[in-house]
Amino acid sequence: MTNPYQASPPPQPPPFTPGAPQRRGSNKFVVFLVLALVVGGAYGASKVLGADKGKSSTSTSASPSTKPTAKDPGSPESSSDTSSAWKVGDCGGPDASKGADAYKRTGCSDSGASFKAIDIKEASILPGSIQCPAGTDVMIEVSISYNGGKSSGIPTNTVCGRNLSNEHPGDAGAGGGQLVKGDCVTSQAKEVPCGGSGALKVLGLVKTKEECPSGTTDPIRLTISVGRPYDVICTDG
Repeated sequence: MTNPYQASPPPQPPPFTPGAPQRRGSNKFVVFLVLALVVGGAYGASKVLGADKGKSSTSTSASPSTKPTAKDPGSPESSSDTSSAWKVGDCGGPDASKGADAYKRTGCSDSGASFKAIDIKEASILPGSIQCPAGTDVMIEVSISYNGGKSSGIPTNTVCGRNLSNEHPGDAGAGGGQLVKGDCVTSQAKEVPCGGSGALKVLGLVKTKEECPSGTTDPIRLTISVGRPYDVICTDG
């Protein structure tokens, strides 16, 4: 006979059956989903950035550099042009849409053409270091501006131009353009047309007075200018 006061034994737990835990599989799915979203987002961003890059435009502009001064008679006259690559033989003229001192490429037969490129020099942050050939009437600094901006942009080249008209201030002795041998200056190193009162003939442009050629009677030492290839103007006094 069963004892009514005897406690019943506790129930046995169900047998353990090994199997792949479902939670781990769920984690793998989440990780895969996150990776898919990241890759998709990166691809989308690259497409957007690529589209923006394609939309960015470049323009080129040109402008004549400042007139030579008594302190640095070798400074070029220039303007800025942002109209892509120039080459020898190209023509240009004023670009009123960019300003009074701006230039652009034109056809040589166009009514607005005023000069022809006789040489192309690499751009430099030191204008005095750029030396155009004899006969250069105007120097045009070519720069690139991005996204259609009208700022001066990044200098790329310097165009050495000769006027299409019969006026050539860059010829030796004419009183304009870069200072070259055969030009004339005042005692203050200001370039002037030869033949005028007080005009001194330039016999050489050198670094030191000792390098002046024979016939020099009045060498003019200039103030220091980084990049300029000479510091002394040798004149015949």
